[in-house]
Amino acid sequence: MPRNAKCRRVCQMPAHCRFAPEQPAPGEAVCLTVEEYETVRLMDYLGLTQEEAAVQMGVARTTVQRIYAQARQKLAAFLVEGRLLQISGGSYALCPHKNCQGCGRHGNGCHFQQGKDTSL
Repeated sequence: MPRNAKCRRVCQMPAHCRFAPEQPAPGEAVCLTVEEYETVRLMDYLGLTQEEAAVQMGVARTTVQRIYAQARQKLAAFLVEGRLLQISGGSYALCPHKNCQGCGRHGNGCHFQQGKDTSL
């Protein structure tokens, strides 16, 4: 029996959860999970390495690598096939820091990287 997936720490929910081309292709929408969105945001938008993204999300680097590969495959299907893109679901917990605004630094530097907080 597989073990339950560990919740991934997410600092910011997507501002927009649905994307569509002008002429969407028929078929099911591509569903990107919130943690897949978070890996793309951290690595591609903010420029973090896989290791830094793993620390930020509270998971192993190999887990981030796998999530990122899945996200890229889904984004490619969205772009190439012209299907709808929906961001929803997944196994995640929102960042507990009130000062975190999705910058990836949790206010005055990342509390997780400084060792001030290791819990969700």
